[in-house]
Amino acid sequence: MTMDAESRKPIVVVAGPTGSGKSALALELAGAFRGGIVNADSQQVYRELRVLTARPSAADEADVPHRLFGVLPAAIRCSAGLWLGLALQAIAEIRGQGLLPIVAGGTGLYLKALLKGIADIPAPSPEAVAEARATCARLGNEAFRAKLARLDAESASRISATDTQRLTRAWAVVRATGITLTEWHRRAGRRARVPPGRFLVLALDPPRADLGSRLEARFDRMMEQGALDEVRALLRLELDPTLPAVKAVGVAEMLAHLRGETTLAEAVAAAKRATRRFAKRQETWLRHQIEDPHTFQAFGETVGQEACVRVTKFLAGAD
Repeated sequence: MTMDAESRKPIVVVAGPTGSGKSALALELAGAFRGGIVNADSQQVYRELRVLTARPSAADEADVPHRLFGVLPAAIRCSAGLWLGLALQAIAEIRGQGLLPIVAGGTGLYLKALLKGIADIPAPSPEAVAEARATCARLGNEAFRAKLARLDAESASRISATDTQRLTRAWAVVRATGITLTEWHRRAGRRARVPPGRFLVLALDPPRADLGSRLEARFDRMMEQGALDEVRALLRLELDPTLPAVKAVGVAEMLAHLRGETTLAEAVAAAKRATRRFAKRQETWLRHQIEDPHTFQAFGETVGQEACVRVTKFLAGAD
């Protein structure tokens, strides 16, 4: 098959903040268009966090092919680069079954890697990574970012002080290679769009007040389904507290309760606030980083119907 033919192969992306209905819409589209779903949520890749990350149910996963849900242990640091490699393989497998790839998730860096490619940057040495983490833990994130600014001012200016993973990676790269992340991006440029394909991006952007109410109700259901026991099991693993799985929304709040630092009611209230803040950050990223998506500002059946119309036109080459 020629590259031109490859570049015309369709891929549907369902993006949006947590709780906006991405999983339900992806499942509906998969049923309507013979699709397979690929996860683009950085927390749903971890097998230990089914409840707290609102992974699709076992029944839904059995109903249509699902890929990259619960495939990594919490001890692994999943990055955009690692995810992209796994996603390319998953998309190829789905295409091999004669199905439409439907990528669903709200992790901005993962979606950006898929839609725009990712710079080819050498992995820093284990020693540089260990140094970065130890320095950050000793100084605290704010002071660490200030120290990073002396080595890589551009990365320090664009990375939030709360984003330990990206801060320590920027430090480790410049310490290991002598070249800043920004300069690596300049040198490497962007790889050609991968995988070859034609993308339709459907973005869910429901009213914030309505989304907030849904998120609070969803967290209550998570508690009923065993979220606290899930975090208790995670605690027993004695994992590095900087790991992405340990920093998942809701985990820190439940851990605080399990350690006797808060009541359960206080932990639940804090987790709900954290979830709303997280959704807001996702909304902001999607509005500024995704080019020309088809946006739906509602929930429910109407969204599904309109999305099916969009996908039908897209598959016919009219969108």
